[in-house]
Amino acid sequence: MVTILFEWLEGADETHGLPAYATAGAAGADLRANFVDGQSVTLSAGARTLVPTGLRMAIPDGFEVQIRPRSGLALKHGITLPNSPGTIDSDYRGPLGVIVQNGGEEPFEITHGMRIAQMVVAPVLQAAFEIGSVDETERGSGGFGSTGTT
Repeated sequence: MVTILFEWLEGADETHGLPAYATAGAAGADLRANFVDGQSVTLSAGARTLVPTGLRMAIPDGFEVQIRPRSGLALKHGITLPNSPGTIDSDYRGPLGVIVQNGGEEPFEITHGMRIAQMVVAPVLQAAFEIGSVDETERGSGGFGSTGTT
């Protein structure tokens, strides 16, 4: 198990707690909106905003944090993350915010303390990049949809 250290930002509401796994088998820990003064934001259809979490974190070297949409918000309201999965690198120490977009047809209110996204901690391998001869495969250069639809 890896440990992620968090700090509360000045003015953050600490009563909503740190990110947490909803079940023992959950891969993602829920992140909550943490607005100054407990306000809320209403997103019109197609709009996006940066939702604060009130936190900053230290991710250990060799790991990243991926920010992903919550499936229930996506299915019920069309709420998604336009850069999903968002990657937070181990050397970033700024505020943890989530870019949220309303892909639905109705306005959607993001309230203080609402679970807005999930974070997944993942190992990172860095590669060496070189010029060389690229081998051929059975698939070859077949791209989007080339392997069939079923």
